[in-house]
Amino acid sequence: MREVGVEGSALGDDSPAAVVEDVEASPGDGAAPVDEATAEDDDDDDDENPLEVEAEVAADYLEELLDIADLDGDIDTYVDGDRAHVSIVSESQALVGKDGQVLDALQELTRLAVLADTGQRSRLMLDVAGYRGKRRQELVALAGDAVQEVKDSSEAVHLKAMNPFERKIVHDAVAAAGLTSESEGEEPRRHVVVLPARG
Repeated sequence: MREVGVEGSALGDDSPAAVVEDVEASPGDGAAPVDEATAEDDDDDDDENPLEVEAEVAADYLEELLDIADLDGDIDTYVDGDRAHVSIVSESQALVGKDGQVLDALQELTRLAVLADTGQRSRLMLDVAGYRGKRRQELVALAGDAVQEVKDSSEAVHLKAMNPFERKIVHDAVAAAGLTSESEGEEPRRHVVVLPARG
């Protein structure tokens, strides 16, 4: 079940239809002849959403990886806001690992594959077996507990170390509850501190 936002690029097509016939330019005309069909194809390529291209490149990379690793899984892609998302739909947790460590590493490898193909840095988000959705729910609940503890004690609460994606979820949840938070420490021990209300 592979879903992508754009059709594959026609670039690199060596079929007879893609070959432009050589036409002699008129005398004094320094410009090379332009094939109208090719010009239209170039316009279509320019119209492609870069995030959809990112998702397509990432999906191709991950499909090859799944084949090499002999793992089952379908790949879904979509664009949400300013970020491309790719999900491997699978029952296996092999590509998630403990606390999502394998997933985070695979996400970085996928971003590098996109960079190598497009020349552009990627903020692509990868999910496997719905892990990120479940983790988001856990983090929102954790943030809610921390907010309540801070309100009861009027003291700051330090949470355990998290990656940037997880910290962002906690910061957003704390802000939605009316308190503030900040990140402290250095990676990989950087963590969120939920602060009591001022005044």
